[in-house]
Amino acid sequence: MKKLAILVSGKGTNMRHILQAISNGTLSNFKVDLVISDRKCIAIQYAKTVNIPTVYLDYLEKEKKIFLSKKIDSLLLKYTPDVIVLSGFLSILDAELCKKWNKKIINIHPSLLPKYGGKGMYGMKVHQEVINNKEKISGATVHYVTKSIDSGGVILKKSCRISSKETPISLSKKISIIEEEILIKSLNYFF
Repeated sequence: MKKLAILVSGKGTNMRHILQAISNGTLSNFKVDLVISDRKCIAIQYAKTVNIPTVYLDYLEKEKKIFLSKKIDSLLLKYTPDVIVLSGFLSILDAELCKKWNKKIINIHPSLLPKYGGKGMYGMKVHQEVINNKEKISGATVHYVTKSIDSGGVILKKSCRISSKETPISLSKKISIIEEEILIKSLNYFF
């Protein structure tokens, strides 16, 4: 049985996709041992309701990156996950943590990286930029997490066409379907 740790900051949509895939047998050889949140959010509340050990890391803004990475590392050492999934996790992990857990931390990004990646590019901000730039294609990418934001090796990507009447919300819905598919495939095939 492979152990997962999931890091969250918001609704935890992809965390729920993982839990559903475990429940329905699509990810039959995985279990979620830990959910870590960097802020009070719906995802951490949900994880508690399904009896997954959860940790909320409170911090002062000036101490954020160093404090958070050290606390996360300490928890990961305790739970020893095989894979760490960033599920809408908005904090930046420091280089030391990324190096220590190299090829074990993955992220799902709502664009076809390297396009629309990097600091400040997440969620609706990505979709708005894609539409502003009149792109014809977008998609999602599962990649390894490294010290450089959204620059780790690609595990899987999938694209979709963008209609002329696309909005950030409609694009978000299309991308969410792709994210679920390639995240579950990535876990099944590469881990």
